[in-house]
Amino acid sequence: MATADHADLTTIPACLRAAAADAASIEAVVDGDVRLTYAQLDAEVTRFARAAAAHGLQPGDRAAIWAPNSHRWVVAALGILAAGGILVPVNTRFKGEEARYAIGRVRATLLIVDDGFLGNNYLAALRGDDPRPAADGLPVPALPHLRTVVTVHATDDPVALSFDDFLAAADATRAEEVERRIAGIRPDDVADILFTSGTTGYPKGAMVTHGSNLRVDEAWSDMVGLRRGDRYLLVNPFFHSFGYRAGLLACLIRRATMVPMAVFDVDHALELIQRERITVFPGAPTVYTSILDSPRFREYDLSSVRLAVTGATVVPVPLLERMRTDLGFETVITAYGLTESCGTATVCPPDTDQHRLSTSCGKAIPGTEVAIMDAGGRLLPPGETGEIVVRGYNVMVGYFEDPAATAEAIDRDGWLHTGDVGWLDEDGYLRVTDRLKDMFVVGGFNVYPAEVERLIAEHPAVAEVAVVGMPDARLGEVGHAFVRPRRGGALTPEELIAFCREKMANYKVPRRVSIVDDFPRTPSGKIQKFRLAAPA
Repeated sequence: MATADHADLTTIPACLRAAAADAASIEAVVDGDVRLTYAQLDAEVTRFARAAAAHGLQPGDRAAIWAPNSHRWVVAALGILAAGGILVPVNTRFKGEEARYAIGRVRATLLIVDDGFLGNNYLAALRGDDPRPAADGLPVPALPHLRTVVTVHATDDPVALSFDDFLAAADATRAEEVERRIAGIRPDDVADILFTSGTTGYPKGAMVTHGSNLRVDEAWSDMVGLRRGDRYLLVNPFFHSFGYRAGLLACLIRRATMVPMAVFDVDHALELIQRERITVFPGAPTVYTSILDSPRFREYDLSSVRLAVTGATVVPVPLLERMRTDLGFETVITAYGLTESCGTATVCPPDTDQHRLSTSCGKAIPGTEVAIMDAGGRLLPPGETGEIVVRGYNVMVGYFEDPAATAEAIDRDGWLHTGDVGWLDEDGYLRVTDRLKDMFVVGGFNVYPAEVERLIAEHPAVAEVAVVGMPDARLGEVGHAFVRPRRGGALTPEELIAFCREKMANYKVPRRVSIVDDFPRTPSGKIQKFRLAAPA
């Protein structure tokens, strides 16, 4: 099944070089009028790496991309890695404060940004209240390590470079320098840092190596049946582990064609499936629900789609059935994972029986372990419910410069504690039943109440806040904020929701706000969220 030789699965740049050699004429990326073969992609990536080096990117430096899916995202990401840098994808839904925290936390020296995407002035948001460049020429006063900012498109910004102007510096770096850097990368070197919100209320950067990424995504590709020459519609955003790892990297390993979408739109997706003869169409459950809700989906020819993979949240059994019957997808597979496990922990292989396919998240990918643990650290037998724990090469190195949070997530025996609750059957198939932590999932995106609560608490009229998830027919879950105002403070739900929209990504914004006089509490004074969640 595997396409790449295992010798080519040492580092991500080595994998691209191998693809350029053995799949030179296969289309690597199709993005509107842009069509790049694997040989052409390799050339573009090398050019970007030379330009990055010319602009001062050193091996081990962190470089961020704050942009939607596109061919330039692919080129920039692989170019950063080829230059020896560490890739830091940034969520396009982040507001300025959130992005500034992530970029500053890793001390990124290079930023690729799609300024103006969906009307968002990202650079102004990063600069905060002062839109002017710093006197010393730094593009963002609050980010002293950031030396170079590159916009995906042409820009009038006084500091940022356009993508083409950035690439013009490539000739200042000898091609041999990129070859030297690629040769110097080791499988155990950190390749990327993806941010995941934490229970402390602040995002944490999960570090993953080149070797772990490639090994996990090869296993994912094997289990779902991704093939050489497949045409993969990349709806899942590249800043998310699903889109980047099980998407971009899986295509690279398999020599499949990437067809990125910047923004999911039902009609555009249907048109792309028909025109590009898409064969692989993964996505969060909301993607398929949106298509099935469209009165026009039967007007399009979807017969080319062989494989759909979904996960990221609880997947209703009726949805899986409709994906097969109404959309005509030959194979529908569910999976489970988290950013800290390279995005993948379990997968349902294509030969899984229909009952397990509809009720489980599959079994551990080869060479890894998934187990159930009780509160005392004892591993439980099949059928018993407890916390889901993961161990193996798919577990992250740790959180960037946060040993305390790393030790809390990964115990001394190497088990990654997911915070999710579930059980295993006799054959190792996993059922996820609940969450130990307060996290809820909005349309495939994880929302951690502590982070939302921290931002809401900045409102001058808020004394105390608790956020819980509540069911939603379209998004699976949405946030419900319970707020106790400060004494004498006046506050309306509408005002608070508007405040949240200015402070956080849209999927984190509570859809409902309840003003309360007080909260149900434990004897020690802690808020009992389960009593809030029940009536919600």
